[in-house]
Amino acid sequence: MTAAAPALAAAPPQRVAWIDRARGVALVAMIAFHFSYDLTLLGLVDWPVGSHPAWRGFAMAIAGSFIALAGVSLQLAAAGGLNRRAFLRRLGLLAGAAALVTLGTWAAMPYAVTFGILHAIALFSVLALGFLRAPTWVVLGSAILVLAAPWVATSPAFSHPLLYPLGLDPAPPPSFDYEPVFPWFAPMLLGLAAARHLPVPRRPAAGDPLARMGRHSLTIYLLHQPILLGGLIALSRTGLV
Repeated sequence: MTAAAPALAAAPPQRVAWIDRARGVALVAMIAFHFSYDLTLLGLVDWPVGSHPAWRGFAMAIAGSFIALAGVSLQLAAAGGLNRRAFLRRLGLLAGAAALVTLGTWAAMPYAVTFGILHAIALFSVLALGFLRAPTWVVLGSAILVLAAPWVATSPAFSHPLLYPLGLDPAPPPSFDYEPVFPWFAPMLLGLAAARHLPVPRRPAAGDPLARMGRHSLTIYLLHQPILLGGLIALSRTGLV
């Protein structure tokens, strides 16, 4: 019995390294963007982080990457049948983290984030369930319609606060982070479609920094801004920056 014990030890968790690394790259880009934004917010630089098209495009690319990777991961996780318990656990973590973001920004910022990236990924993960077994052409066609909707369906009829997550209000309330269904569900759908054709070699978890970051993306997302902004405020009060 003793000699056989090592054979019964749990196998190391299998991961798709390039997905973890892609999340890590997106996290590095996000941290760089938010650090730049914080410098601007505190008046330490005069960069047009919140207004210049290049900065806005950078932010959109980062958000789109996270959402698309969530779609890739969901499609892969459901390949052998969706594990409902694991899905609901992940959904609960996302919803709880999104609520923390809303409460934190309500307390500390001029505008509360009420439908940011975490809120979006949580809702999109539920909406995407209906597309996991759909033909790829249906998934891609739906992504096109989602992208086009803000151009053709925006109307004051969608201005009710309960419809805020749709993104079809012509004058939505200001927010530091806002990824509504239209058009941001499109990257999730594109991630679902891409996962069906991308290589997904599963190996023991990679140990490089980017892969490690990618495996802890939610924790890093929640902690990076309090650390960055709090650190800059502390340094500015001491006159070091």
